Amino acid sequence: MKLTGNTILITGGTSGIGKGLAQHFLGLGNTVIICGRRNDRLEELKAQYPDLVTIQCDLTAAASRENLVRQAIHECPDLNILVNNAGIQLTGDLTNPIDLSALEREISTNLIAPIHLSSLVVEQLRGRPEPGIVNISSGLAYTPIAFMPVYCASKAAIHSWSLSLRKQLERTGISVYEIAPPSVDTELGHERRKDKDQTHGGMSVNEFIDEAMKALESNIFQVAIGQAASMLDQRDALFERLNANF
Repeated sequence: MKLTGNTILITGGTSGIGKGLAQHFLGLGNTVIICGRRNDRLEELKAQYPDLVTIQCDLTAAASRENLVRQAIHECPDLNILVNNAGIQLTGDLTNPIDLSALEREISTNLIAPIHLSSLVVEQLRGRPEPGIVNISSGLAYTPIAFMPVYCASKAAIHSWSLSLRKQLERTGISVYEIAPPSVDTELGHERRKDKDQTHGGMSVNEFIDEAMKALESNIFQVAIGQAASMLDQRDALFERLNANF
């Protein structure tokens, strides 16, 4: 992937990996569009980075996703890259009736939104210079942690869908990348923590971004970064270790 001169739409761009990607791509001279649910965060980032294009969007709602793509293309008609980054991470007790609203929110954000958004931008990307779709999955796609089963399952689905999307789009010129992070020090999962200010722990965002950029620039279409690589290569043994105390 060419890392400069692009027009890039990043979902979940107000914090964590999405924010880090936006900052890095802006620094390389790209036009960057981010979306997020919270308007205050969007305004704060817009004030900090005046060239950043911000769009408020609820990714759990189909109409909001459609408006996001429509507005992004209207404001930035050279859009050539979509980064499906937004995600939420909740716990789930499968021994009791599941919280259906939480299930629907997690699946909508982590799986339905990337699939829907990608389908909406294909015609826009087709024929653009070096078009691409970048899906952020997880090491947990390969080795799940049992106490957050829906998150892990949704990321496993992203991995599978990325393979199919890459195959279907191979004759269109649109490249499909899957980047699987390890645990990265972001606010992911803050909804399930008592201390809402506590971060996720793990690899720093900057270190992850550096590794992700190297993979993209080298046209590595599927990469597991840091400990996520072990979660792919040693999935069965790691599953037992990760869940030994469950």
